[in-house]
Amino acid sequence: MGRHSTIPDLYDDCKTVSVTALKCWGYLDTNNYKSGNITWSRGDRETGNIWISVKMYEDSGTLTLNYTCDNEPVNYKVYIISKRSNLGRGLLWFFVCPHTGKHCRKLHLANKYFLHRSAFKGYLYEVQTMSKTHRVLTKTLYKDLINEKYYEEIYSKHFKKYYNGKPTKRYLALLKKIGDAPESMPNIT
Repeated sequence: MGRHSTIPDLYDDCKTVSVTALKCWGYLDTNNYKSGNITWSRGDRETGNIWISVKMYEDSGTLTLNYTCDNEPVNYKVYIISKRSNLGRGLLWFFVCPHTGKHCRKLHLANKYFLHRSAFKGYLYEVQTMSKTHRVLTKTLYKDLINEKYYEEIYSKHFKKYYNGKPTKRYLALLKKIGDAPESMPNIT
């Protein structure tokens, strides 16, 4: 007799709809109606698509989701609300989860509906499934990749290291990020 799988479902593998993406695509403009398709793909292969329409007002709106899941049509609305930024610079937009009522910036598709992550039991982020050693190794390799990016920027064709005989602020900041800044250089914040 076989065992039940102990592999958890991952939030990282879920299809998502985010406020950030909708804002970037122009769906969250005030007093606006816009519709279109969102398509997910992995490599060259399309893994899913959904038709959305967004109707925005001054400080609220609705997102209508229309898609097929398990050969069954699904169509429902998710409310969008705004809150003042704690920095006093405009409004931040949030979805209101149709299941939990929580405010969130990203909705995950699992079990047929796009909902707040707390609506799903047994889901984890990929980093939560890694061993401590694997997390340390990943963090170290990521740091090396970032440092390589900084080196490439410093040694790019038109990068200015010095202006009027003094190192530029950008050059000093990149050196500080890499960790190669000599002791005699001023501290940049």
